Amino acid sequence: MTSALEAALALCVVVRMWLEPISGILIVFSTTVPAIPLAKRDTWPKNVGILALEVYFPAQYVDQTDMEKFNDVEAGKYTVGMGQTQMGFCSVQEGINSLCLTVVQQLMELTQLPWESVGWLEVGTETIINKSKAVKTVLMELFQDSGNTDIEGTDTTSACYGDTDSLYSLLYNLESSSWDGLRAAHMENVYYDFYKADMTSECPQLDGKLSIQHYLRALDCYMLYRQKIQNQWEQAGIDRHFTLDDLQFMIFHTPFCKMVQKSLAHLMFNDFLLASSNTQTGLYKRLEAFRGLKLEDTYTNKDVEKAFQKASLDMFNKKSKASLYLSTHNGNMYTSSLDGCLASLLSPHSAQDLAGSRIGAFSYGSGLAESFFSFRVSQDASLGSPHYPPEKLVSSTSDLPKCLASRKRMSPEKFTEIMDQREQFYHKVNFSPLGDQNSLFPGTYLEQVDEGYHRKYARRPV
Repeated sequence: MTSALEAALALCVVVRMWLEPISGILIVFSTTVPAIPLAKRDTWPKNVGILALEVYFPAQYVDQTDMEKFNDVEAGKYTVGMGQTQMGFCSVQEGINSLCLTVVQQLMELTQLPWESVGWLEVGTETIINKSKAVKTVLMELFQDSGNTDIEGTDTTSACYGDTDSLYSLLYNLESSSWDGLRAAHMENVYYDFYKADMTSECPQLDGKLSIQHYLRALDCYMLYRQKIQNQWEQAGIDRHFTLDDLQFMIFHTPFCKMVQKSLAHLMFNDFLLASSNTQTGLYKRLEAFRGLKLEDTYTNKDVEKAFQKASLDMFNKKSKASLYLSTHNGNMYTSSLDGCLASLLSPHSAQDLAGSRIGAFSYGSGLAESFFSFRVSQDASLGSPHYPPEKLVSSTSDLPKCLASRKRMSPEKFTEIMDQREQFYHKVNFSPLGDQNSLFPGTYLEQVDEGYHRKYARRPV
């Protein structure tokens, strides 16, 4: 593996879902140790982390107020109940491959990273076009001119969790000493909350109530994460409990925005159970009535939910609200959801605002797989690449509001028509997708599918 920006590697995290918004996020990683054979190293790589982010979403959206009227549901069902104001969606011209091609090319151009310097490319997704072909192999056409074929990594699929597992793969590859025990995971075999059993359709099957219960139960791995830190602190002579106060920010996998507020409140309940019962004048004032409840008793308990959402409101506004910007305006991004929350968190802040902050992260994929982990924003700008310091990473997300505002608002009728087209052309051959390429954002789009299911892509230049 050659090197530029030290041992720079690329991670592509994308998702495709019918009837839902679509987005792509690409992350470039680097270490401060050159890419030389391990046997010649005097030290392990240090400060492995994120140098750059690139976000892409479709050029059109449907307003959720319009959809409430169109679907003849109660006003506020989507905008208040789910906390979502707009939903981005793809036309027939865009899909999993085109989104990946767009976001990889745009980030490579943004960073001016030489194509021959990339040594690892991993795709986290829950969507496939070809059941035996990785999306990553489609992306390799971008590297043809550079002659770089020595690029490890492939697709990782596990509902919305694939991006996090891709992240871990990169960390382990870049720094084999990265495992410090301070990640908590929870995996189990659960059925029929969210699944895609019909391979002839892009549509998932969903049991919303059951899915929320599984999500909250998985979130309780926060206790395991907290215990691992406690064990390390005890060895270091630190005599206190780890709580949410030790995280400056907290981001979550976001199926809908209100779920994040519920989740932070649930983590606060975890901390509450650990805290002393002498809390009448503290953060848990007026919450003692819930002291005797077990975690599993709270997943559907509306009294607990309301009480702890109210008690954690200030914490939510400080730690998590900013991370919901993309989710509010683009909807559920599925596999790239957590990365979208990170980009949203970075967008309104300067590098100085975030310096030294520790960001907690909860990743979740139905079925189920999840992790609770955290990472630290560099305190020292010199820890980044000289070509791409931390302030450049933050500034790369600062135009998200402008980009979202430049999309075209579509009527519910037009949205429904386009979704019907996607269903009509799913797995169809000998066709060119309907639509004007000039209505798309600059990037890659599907131009044709021939009789052999060969897909031809074209690129609308910037």
